Amino acid sequence: MIFSLQMCFTLVEWQRNEDKEENIMKKLLALMLTGVMVLSMAGCGSSSSTETTTETEETTDEEEAEVEEETEEVEEAEEAEEAADADSDLAYVQEKGTLVVGITDFEPMDYKDEDGNWIGFDADMATAFAESLGVAVEFVEIDWDNKILELDGKTIDCVWNGMTLTDEVMSAMDCSNAYSSNSQVVVLAADVAEDYADVESLADLSFAVESGSAGEAAAEDNGLSYTSVSNQANALMEVAAGTSDAAIIDLLMAEAMVGEGTSYEDLTTGVVLVDEEYGVGFRQGSDLVEMLNEFFAESYADGSMVEIATTYGIENSIIAQ
Repeated sequence: MIFSLQMCFTLVEWQRNEDKEENIMKKLLALMLTGVMVLSMAGCGSSSSTETTTETEETTDEEEAEVEEETEEVEEAEEAEEAADADSDLAYVQEKGTLVVGITDFEPMDYKDEDGNWIGFDADMATAFAESLGVAVEFVEIDWDNKILELDGKTIDCVWNGMTLTDEVMSAMDCSNAYSSNSQVVVLAADVAEDYADVESLADLSFAVESGSAGEAAAEDNGLSYTSVSNQANALMEVAAGTSDAAIIDLLMAEAMVGEGTSYEDLTTGVVLVDEEYGVGFRQGSDLVEMLNEFFAESYADGSMVEIATTYGIENSIIAQ
């Protein structure tokens, strides 16, 4: 009887232990299932996150590419504009606010009044042209022989000084339309002028000419003996002083500077060596050439060009525009 009871207690205890183990196993199984689910969800979430991140990265890359492309286009446009401005004399002149005109003392084209201001047909026209561009004019006396160097070196913006349109000038500069006719003429003492009525008679004379001028070219072309000086005014001084027998200068200057009522009353004009035309010279490729040609046409049409020419007595030399 006692043995039976003990057996019963043993069986009951064993059953309890078995139930505990079963509960433990169930709990462990439940935890394992929960872990698997969590890992599975994490895996799904990771995939979704990765896909989202990839899509975001792709969108960002596309946006960045578009921004870079737009930036490049803007930079290219700016570079093109800067290059155009760099090649534009008009933009260059307007940016600095001055049109620098290379001249010499050459009445009636460029010379100073009693107050030291530059006047003359070319000076007045240059001033009006600068005003049409919205800039101030500045006159700079140059060594005429170095006019091309001065122009290319940008110490001046144009050569506007009764400049003859020779082959040399037109090959080194971009030039405006011709605006005035002229000639290279011999100037000599009035009391001997009748002895030198033709080119052949000039062979024994010594001449003073402006260096780099059309007068110098005329002397060379005719095989004449000459000395080069800095400008035409100095060439006249050489003749007046007797250090040269004659000078070769522009007819327009001779008409204004020699003869009765002038500073050189004892001098007169003689043989005309060559006929020519005046123009204004700019740097090669300059867009100011077209601007000046338009200005010439407008000022001729409205009468202002002829009016200025009349002021200086050269109205008969002006060429229709």
